[in-house]
Amino acid sequence: MKFSFLLLLICSLITIGTFLFWEFVAWWTHKYVMHGFLWSWHKSHHTRHNHVLEKNDLFGLVFSIPSIGLFMWGIHYGNPYIFSLALGILLYGIFYLVFHDFVVHQRIKWRPKKRTTYLNRMINAHYVHHSRHSKESCEAFGFLIVPQKYENRNLTIRTKRESTQ
Repeated sequence: MKFSFLLLLICSLITIGTFLFWEFVAWWTHKYVMHGFLWSWHKSHHTRHNHVLEKNDLFGLVFSIPSIGLFMWGIHYGNPYIFSLALGILLYGIFYLVFHDFVVHQRIKWRPKKRTTYLNRMINAHYVHHSRHSKESCEAFGFLIVPQKYENRNLTIRTKRESTQ
């Protein structure tokens, strides 16, 4: 396929749209699958521990399957649109890994030195989500879309991984 600015624009829009759509996929899966019939996997994420890995990490492998499959399909058939879908899923996965596992849960000790109110709201919403250690009565299942009600100007950032679970 010949390169064109229009192709680049369309593929960029597909990638961005897929990235944004995956927030809804992640929200729905988190609420109805992780806090539903696969709570047996996700429970490890709501339990205080100091293990490096959790059973919940299996979800990362499961979520990578569509991206890997679409990359293979897009590359094999030379389809840039399918490749763009795969790229959007991959980018969402990377974003989720960095902000969820590193910034919020401190699996790797790293946080931006300066945090915006939006980032603090994301962190606080996840703390609220983890204030319950059961599959029922939880809230804040999303990650990118964070309602204003989770704004906390006096947010105390937790530095120990166990305190974020």
